[in-house]
Amino acid sequence: MLAAYAARLNNDDPLSALEVGDIEAPAAPEGWVTVEVKAASLNHHDLWSLRGVGLAEDKLPMILGGDAAGIGPDGREVIVHSVIGDGSKTGGDETLDPKRSLLSEVYPGTLAEKVSVPAGNLIAKPADLSWEEAACLPTAWLTAYRMLFTKAQVQSGQTILVQGAGGGVATAAIALAKAAGVTVWATSRSEAKRAKAEELGADETFEPGSRLPGRVDAVVETVGDATFGHSLKSVRPGGRVVVCGSTSGGVTPLELQRLFFLQIEVLGSTMGTSVEFAAMLDFMANNGVKPSIDSTFALADARSAFAKLYDGDLFGKIILTN
Repeated sequence: MLAAYAARLNNDDPLSALEVGDIEAPAAPEGWVTVEVKAASLNHHDLWSLRGVGLAEDKLPMILGGDAAGIGPDGREVIVHSVIGDGSKTGGDETLDPKRSLLSEVYPGTLAEKVSVPAGNLIAKPADLSWEEAACLPTAWLTAYRMLFTKAQVQSGQTILVQGAGGGVATAAIALAKAAGVTVWATSRSEAKRAKAEELGADETFEPGSRLPGRVDAVVETVGDATFGHSLKSVRPGGRVVVCGSTSGGVTPLELQRLFFLQIEVLGSTMGTSVEFAAMLDFMANNGVKPSIDSTFALADARSAFAKLYDGDLFGKIILTN
């Protein structure tokens, strides 16, 4: 079957590790089902995998991708929940299972004509979402939902800062928070992306590191080293900085005196649970929220899609279709 996969690992030139072509379809383990993929979306996780972060060489070749929407074995339209874990060990939260993984780390991913997943990882696709829109949700949107409502516990009337407007999690956070009645401020180096963030619902936008009109209740931090210091300075006493990514670097100085004196909470967040996924879909349906799509490519043209993701010139999600 046709797939986009990591044939090798290359930290310095991740695109050189990508291959697009025919590969043997993986067999479904007992209790798993096979989904005919209609649309899938790219994430920075895919670039990290090509670099060798979270993907071991003995797992190669590995089909990339964590997001997909398609046809289940019984003909139902479904979305794939890509967290592979046992929530019964951790109070129902599969993301906390020490052995949990995401599709494309241990098990083949979604950037293919078919993908196999545990039967319990199929989420019914809402009829009002297109294949492309549904494929945006499993990683970026679920991550943003958990960051906002489970970790930061934002409420109507509060103010948040979203660092790095343009990426999938950041655009999702803007749309979700605005729908919840939250005032949203966002940063981006790009004037064009700041304008698009305002079109999406951001109340005000700023260049990274800018002094804000006031301190915020929470920060959605996806960028890492380049913005983390600003995030700490921007949050109010007792506020929360929720971190889900480090696209600019994962090692950053931590101003401990500010952290403890202002009693700031710094929280890590990865993906979300199937329960949160269902809650997010209900929230989106009730508030008329739909994902922002930057561009769509055919699966056979996955190399061009990856090049666009690598260059960073995007706003919203990049989609591959079958």
